[in-house]
Amino acid sequence: MDRDQSHGDGDGDTGPGPAPRRRLAAAFVQLAADASTFPLPGRGATAARFEALAGVAADDLALARLVEGHADALAILSEAGRRPRRATSTYGVWAARSGVGGVTATPVQGGWALTGEKPFCSGSGMVDRALVTAESPDGYRLFDIDTTRSVVGVVPGSWPAVGMADSASETLRFGGPVLGVGDAVGPPGFYTERPGFWHGACGVAACWLGGARGLAQGVVESVGPKPSDLVLLEIGRTAARLDGLYDELMAAASAIDADPLDTRVRARWRALTLRQNIHDGTHDVLRWTASAGGARPLAHDRAQSRRAADLYVYLAQHHGDPDAVALGRLVVEEGRWA
Repeated sequence: MDRDQSHGDGDGDTGPGPAPRRRLAAAFVQLAADASTFPLPGRGATAARFEALAGVAADDLALARLVEGHADALAILSEAGRRPRRATSTYGVWAARSGVGGVTATPVQGGWALTGEKPFCSGSGMVDRALVTAESPDGYRLFDIDTTRSVVGVVPGSWPAVGMADSASETLRFGGPVLGVGDAVGPPGFYTERPGFWHGACGVAACWLGGARGLAQGVVESVGPKPSDLVLLEIGRTAARLDGLYDELMAAASAIDADPLDTRVRARWRALTLRQNIHDGTHDVLRWTASAGGARPLAHDRAQSRRAADLYVYLAQHHGDPDAVALGRLVVEEGRWA
């Protein structure tokens, strides 16, 4: 299937469609090369890594979703003591788990047979390789796949989204040739049990914060030189919230660098609290910027309306109530508050 034909007519520079998708794909290739030089989490410069992710997100959240996945894949491979198959390959991390179906890895002669469907595969049709999770008889496993060989189909209409449309997070069907033994990354459970799982979760929160920054800047640029006090009130609230969330993100980065292997067993708590606060705070920013700018920028400025829609959908990646329950359980059962 020609993937460009599945995404609308592309009658604008910032909406979904063949031309914008091709431009995003080209930008991703360039930024993926830059992301290959991002500091790895826990190596002493995690703040710079988070700043870089937030900076991409402030400009384009769909692009940031792809760059974050590529950067996370490189960090995961590093944790496993591995390198990318090719230095120039672009990567995604496809780890969504659905309530039904899913991807399974069956041991066969010479390696593994990968079969099934997986939703939310961001960068479908754009990434060269992907780290894909799958259920196997010995546990939850991670595989490094060549997307041109192991992706055998796209579920039609599986990404009709408006927000984050250009991330191409389609539901994919897996199959193809048998994966080699060396395509398995780490032992069973490696993906979720390593400290870097939680460091990567903080990187996603950096993208949320960057998207909120971009939205706020768009409002500031739209209100003119002499906004009313009511507009200034909402912008002031937004600025205060973003500043506080940024400080929390930088504190998390410092804590990751201080204990990269999570010897104090704080990584999960840190990531859950950071994500909860940035998720809730950026929802406030969505509300306040809408109040400050009014309907005009959301109705007449395609870039600004896209920022808002993209941010709302990206925030939905947060597990919300289940993560808050997990935090509450840590407080009640372990007596944790900080």
